[in-house]
Amino acid sequence: MTTILRTPDYHFAGLPDFPWEPRYLQLEDERLGPLRMHYLDEGPRQGPVVLLLHGEPSWCFLYRHMIRELSARGLRCVAPDLIGFGRSDKPAQREYYSYAGHVAQMAALVTALDLRDIILVCQDWGGPIGLSVLAQLPERFQAVVAANTLLPNCEATPSGVEPWPGEIVEQWVAATRVATDLPIAEVVAGVCVAPLSDAVRAAYDAPFPTPAYKAAALEFPSLIPIREDMPGVAENRRTWRLLEQWQKPFVTAFSDSDPATAAWADVFRRRIPGARGHGHTVIRNAGHFLQEEQGPALAAVVAEVASSLT
Repeated sequence: MTTILRTPDYHFAGLPDFPWEPRYLQLEDERLGPLRMHYLDEGPRQGPVVLLLHGEPSWCFLYRHMIRELSARGLRCVAPDLIGFGRSDKPAQREYYSYAGHVAQMAALVTALDLRDIILVCQDWGGPIGLSVLAQLPERFQAVVAANTLLPNCEATPSGVEPWPGEIVEQWVAATRVATDLPIAEVVAGVCVAPLSDAVRAAYDAPFPTPAYKAAALEFPSLIPIREDMPGVAENRRTWRLLEQWQKPFVTAFSDSDPATAAWADVFRRRIPGARGHGHTVIRNAGHFLQEEQGPALAAVVAEVASSLT
């Protein structure tokens, strides 16, 4: 039996710039039974829906600056925590987690909340997961803003990125494959341009009081499809086939200081019809976690996309 851990609420008390009340959705997992997924839902209920998806090893705290900006502009911001992260339940065994499992859980949230006309904002693993959900439920989405993300397909350029996975990803996968702990805040801070305050670093550590809570964060890098025979490659290629027919707006907003994902911006713009004719932004003075460092700038891109849809 897999142990299900749930971070005590007091770990989330007093987080900086994060005043919102938690919301929960119960998911039914065929292996583990009920799992509780946390999400934020802020802004007018009748406003355009913005689905904000985080990746490794962050949680919806990452989107706090954008939630404040976008909700003030009349947009409804839905920001979930993936299972294993944030305030969501955390199965304690690494082998529980799978790429397909994360996609199924996020699709379940989209349908349970009956989200429609979604503007997907995706960064890091939020891209592969969110774009896979879009491929399954394309009628529920109306636009995408891709930020420092990727959709690995193990294909040569111009359809993919070469060399793949590259030194940065290879080293990350190798290091976490054998690790038994992960310094979450240090990982986040290490790929930011500017230092993070002690309070912000503590907020990124908050969901993970002990190494036992970090199974998802430890396993995520091993799920990156770095070889053609890995789970996720065939699924991602199917998602690419859908995206190659995608005519709705697809805007890239990558940062200027994230070498791990930078090359994927061109692949998205080249392969997706909906990317043509749109302004694609390079957000300055930000590393991998551009929502943390330049949240208002990324929010302005999202708000512009939303305005173009009305």
